Amino acid sequence: MSTMIQPVILCGGAGTRLWPESRGTRAKQFLLLHGQRSLFRQTVERTPAGPAFLPPVVLCGDGHVAMVREQMGDREETLLVEPMPRNTAAAIALAVAQADADTLLLVMPSDHVIADVPAFHAAIAKGVRLAQQDWIVTFGITPDSPETGFGYIAAGEALGEDGFAVDRFVEKPPLADAEAMLAAGGYSWNAGIFLFRAARMRDAMLTHCRAIFEAADRAIAAGMRDGDALYADAIEFAKAPSDSIDYAVMEKDDRVAVVPVAMGWSDLGCWHTIHALAEKDAADNAVTGDAFLHDSRGNLVRAGDKRVSILGMDNIAVIVDGDDILVIPLERSQEVRAAAKARE
Repeated sequence: MSTMIQPVILCGGAGTRLWPESRGTRAKQFLLLHGQRSLFRQTVERTPAGPAFLPPVVLCGDGHVAMVREQMGDREETLLVEPMPRNTAAAIALAVAQADADTLLLVMPSDHVIADVPAFHAAIAKGVRLAQQDWIVTFGITPDSPETGFGYIAAGEALGEDGFAVDRFVEKPPLADAEAMLAAGGYSWNAGIFLFRAARMRDAMLTHCRAIFEAADRAIAAGMRDGDALYADAIEFAKAPSDSIDYAVMEKDDRVAVVPVAMGWSDLGCWHTIHALAEKDAADNAVTGDAFLHDSRGNLVRAGDKRVSILGMDNIAVIVDGDDILVIPLERSQEVRAAAKARE
């Protein structure tokens, strides 16, 4: 790999689906939700390093700068600070605007779990070969169940042994469609991980979402540096329309490739997923903190600084954070975002 690769870690999300623990400066990516290190720190540790890789650029909001610096530890980084949320297209446009034209940008969310890191690195090597041919690469997760909470990517023509041209993107499907795609094969979950040459994405944005890129470009040019951080200009960045990179570019461009990979991936998108991946006792209960459970199965308890007792209840989540307590059936835990907005 002679081309330099710039990892870009997207760290701006609030993670409201995991309220009450995830909120404000204590966003999902900085919490201990799976394993002994935060999701952000796990992302940093699996970020490739070596002579072909530049130190990562971390995109975050002003309220997360201190936490990012603390959790980076001894890893070198550059901070790129968004003055306000403008969704993933504008965030990625900031990274593109500050990069050298021929640098490959490896864009990764900061709040996912990847259990098989060698498989991830092998997929990156395939993606590099495609990105060097000016494909915009997305990494698709090999599905193992008919999930309705993810978007899907349909693979088209094979691109040698490295990946496939994307035939189409599929919105989050109803269960029957998800089952049909799983049975048919050739579909991947859309994980929001990308690899592309900076100049290639710049051209794609100028074609498909010019207003977003030009606002981000001006925000970088007028930005202010403070040590390892570049603060994008708020007045210019506010002019960027808010849109996801999928809608703004990926679904419109005619040269997008997918590299399918099975790497033990999860977006930890709700408390039900946290329970599924957690260590559990013989009654399928996952417990953190001071809790007493009797005649109860399949529960998730994160007791915080309280003592929690559950008697004769199954398949619920009890999440304690200070004075806020969430009790919800696990199968309905994707509804927490609405509860969080109503509560705060």
